[in-house]
Amino acid sequence: MQNWLDQLLATHWAEHVALLCGVTYAVLAVKRIRWAWVFGAASSAVLVWLAAGAALPLQAVLQAVYVLMAVYGFWHWSKVAPGEKVIAVTMWGWQRHLIAWVAIATLVWFGAPLLQQHTAAAWPHLDVFVTGLSLLATWMTARAILENWLYWLLVDALSFYMYSAQGLMFVAMLYSIYFVIAIFGLRSWWQQRT
Repeated sequence: MQNWLDQLLATHWAEHVALLCGVTYAVLAVKRIRWAWVFGAASSAVLVWLAAGAALPLQAVLQAVYVLMAVYGFWHWSKVAPGEKVIAVTMWGWQRHLIAWVAIATLVWFGAPLLQQHTAAAWPHLDVFVTGLSLLATWMTARAILENWLYWLLVDALSFYMYSAQGLMFVAMLYSIYFVIAIFGLRSWWQQRT
């Protein structure tokens, strides 16, 4: 326990910035406030550097894609229907989820061996899986699809494990906070779905 606490106290300043911006993003996303995407982009920009330094190359790429998705999310959430204050929440049918899972499984099947062969990735299969799942969840969030929160719960749990195993305790803590926020997000969006 003391070793974990020592690691937490010795975190790099960048982890603090990523945590603060990331939590702000998640809280604003629950409320469907478009400025969430600005904080999400800032958090992700810092996490690119941290993930690359922790031998998580796909997580670094994923964070870079998050920065681009933040631009899309901000743009899409700015297109609120006339008379509405926030973007409407919609849901997917089971067929879309099935297609998404098949695509992610295919990505892991082909991507993990390549990542293992060409990089020093610490967790190639998990890294590819979390990357694919995260891309899907981010796109679903930008489109205001309710089930994004279910995907985020899985991503957050797996990311907590992966980052804590690599010694990035503040980033791991960020994902544990994201997990809790995702529970609130799911509840809030469920009540406001169309």
